[in-house]
Amino acid sequence: MDFRTPELDKLAAETVPQAYFELSAEDARDRYFADTRMLDGKQLAHNRFRTNPRTLVDHLLDQLALTGNERWLDLGCGNGFIAEQIRPHLPQGQVVGLDIAPGVLDAARQRLAGVATPCDWIEGSADDLSMFSDNVFDRVTAIYMMHYVPDIAACFREVRRVLATGGRFVVTTDRPDSMVEMFGVHFAAMKQMDAPAHLFKATPKARISLDNGREQLAPYFATVELVTWQDQLRFTAVGPFLDFYAAHNYCCAASRPGDGLEPGFFTELRERAGEYVQQAIDRDGYFAVTKFTGSFVCQ
Repeated sequence: MDFRTPELDKLAAETVPQAYFELSAEDARDRYFADTRMLDGKQLAHNRFRTNPRTLVDHLLDQLALTGNERWLDLGCGNGFIAEQIRPHLPQGQVVGLDIAPGVLDAARQRLAGVATPCDWIEGSADDLSMFSDNVFDRVTAIYMMHYVPDIAACFREVRRVLATGGRFVVTTDRPDSMVEMFGVHFAAMKQMDAPAHLFKATPKARISLDNGREQLAPYFATVELVTWQDQLRFTAVGPFLDFYAAHNYCCAASRPGDGLEPGFFTELRERAGEYVQQAIDRDGYFAVTKFTGSFVCQ
């Protein structure tokens, strides 16, 4: 399934900035993931509006190649949404979830309470795995979270240390132009509002993307294979898209960089973006948000 078109490539070239926001791990812990609302909104939208019959979890299971007895460390486990779906594939294994944010970690703990597979939930940063012995995990994952890690290189060194011989490290991230349609309406609306110049940046995922991830991983792993995965969300009503947009902190503009803006800024931004989306729905029957994503499988 390939959603890439010359029109999307042109939109990306015209829309996605080279500069990107740099958000701290502390803000991730204390602001964005103090509770599960942002994660819940994204996960709900990806399930309800996807057009690829194969889910992200299907993609991950292919890359993990589980036999059922592996010890699995999920870095940045969040609310346990993915762990809950992978857990049945480890009936004789072990799940260890690590996250810097106690709010979402509590949600994961509650979500998987009482399941058959032993689960441990640990608060900590992915660049310090000193609580684990060498060669202890058969699988390690970092799913859409590596851009929040303060020291990415230190994380990779630590994963190499705790990964057992023959194990796999799966790093899932996006291309810089993933969800370009959302960026298109976002920046168009901000231009209408004459928004501050410092808000015209890409998201922090550009820190480690499908474009630059291999070169960052290669010093630590003998093989780094990229396996791509695509999806296209199609919204036939404006409201659900705007909820999705808000769950992404208005393309990060409502994160720390948005502090100090006039009251009502994001209300107006939401309304203006919604007008562009409604035009697309009236013209095409839906507004598309195309996901160009994938995983690096490291051994």
